[in-house]
Amino acid sequence: MADRILITGGAGFIGCHLARLLLRRGHRVRVLDSLIEQVHGDASRARGLPADAELVIGDIRDIAMLRRALVGVDKVVHLAAEVGVGQSMYAVDRYVSVNDQGTAVLFQALIEKPVARVVVASSMSVYGEGLYRDADGALHESVTRKPRASGEPWDPLDAQGRPLVPVPTPETKRPALASVYAITKYAQERLTLTLAPAYGMEGVALRLWNAYGPGQALSNPYTGVLAIFAARLQNGQPPVIFEDGRQRRDFVHVEDVARAFLLALERPEAAGGVFNIGSGEERTVAEVALLLAEAMERRGIAPEIADKARAGDIRHCVPDLSLARARLGYVAQRDFRDGLAELAHWVARQQAEDRVHQARRELEARGLVA
Repeated sequence: MADRILITGGAGFIGCHLARLLLRRGHRVRVLDSLIEQVHGDASRARGLPADAELVIGDIRDIAMLRRALVGVDKVVHLAAEVGVGQSMYAVDRYVSVNDQGTAVLFQALIEKPVARVVVASSMSVYGEGLYRDADGALHESVTRKPRASGEPWDPLDAQGRPLVPVPTPETKRPALASVYAITKYAQERLTLTLAPAYGMEGVALRLWNAYGPGQALSNPYTGVLAIFAARLQNGQPPVIFEDGRQRRDFVHVEDVARAFLLALERPEAAGGVFNIGSGEERTVAEVALLLAEAMERRGIAPEIADKARAGDIRHCVPDLSLARARLGYVAQRDFRDGLAELAHWVARQQAEDRVHQARRELEARGLVA
C-alpha cells in the first residue's frame, strides 16, 4: 500500500537517495528542508532531489510550517539535524536548537496530527567508545580515554595496562555521550521512542555508521569523513587524519542506508526498535584514505597524519548488525571498493571547495585539538 511520507531534512545526502527509493516503491514523498548554505551551497532547490518529490522549504523549528507539511502524511522519516562531532563542540546552541528543539517541535505538531510511524536517524556516536574485550576475554562497555601524553598509545588499555581489542557493538551497550552531537542524537532518539507510542504512533530509531556515496556535501568540512577526504584529494591535497589513522570504523554505502530506512518504514517488526545500520566490514581510517586515493587516481598523495586528537572523537566503534538482520531483514549489499569507484567517478564531475584547514583552525582556536 502506497503511503505519503514526509522526510524532514530530506534534501540532504541520505534524504535524496531515500526519496528516490520511496518513489520507485510507489510511495509519495514530501520533503521539508531549510537548504542551509553549509550543506547545499546557494541552491534554491536541492541538487539530487527527484523532481517527483514535493519540496517544502522551511525550518524544522517552525511549527506552522510543520503543520502544513504534515497534511495528508502517513509516515515520517526524521533526518533534519546539524551534523558534525567537531563543530558541535563549539556551535552548541545551534546543534541543540536544531536537533533537539527541532525534534520537540516536530512531535508537538504530531501530537495534533499523529501518523502511523516515525523513523528517526540516530547515530553510532551515542555509544562513545564501542565495545571492547580484554586479554582475559572479559567485555568492557564503559571505556573512556584519558588525555594522552606524548608517546603513550592511542588505544585504550585495561586496568593492567594491556590493550583492549574492539569487538562489534550491540544496541544493548550503554550510551556514552562524548560530544554535543552525540547528546543531541540520543535526545532525538529518546524523544521519538518515548512520544510516538504515547500518542498512538510507532517509533523506530536507526543508529547509522559512516555513510558514503555520490551526493555528499563535498565542501562541508564537518560532513562524513570520506567526503572530506575526497574534497582534499580532488584539490590535490592530502587527507588529514587525526590520531594515528588506525581508528577502526564501518563505512556503509548510502544506498544500503536508504534501504534500511525503507525496511524501518515498512516492516511491522521494526516498531519500537533501535537498530545499528552499517556494512558489517571494519577498516582503519588510514586504509580508507589510501583506497580512496587509489580510486580517484591520486595514488601519489599520502594522507597527513595529524598525531593529534579532536575533542569528542572516539577510538574504535564497529556495529553488531544481528538485530537489524533478524528484525528488519537488513543486509548491506554494496561492495566497498565498487562504492569507492562510484564515489570517485561522481567526485570527478564536481567542484569541491577544500575547507578542512578552516575547520581545523576553528577547533584549535578553542582548544579542541590536542
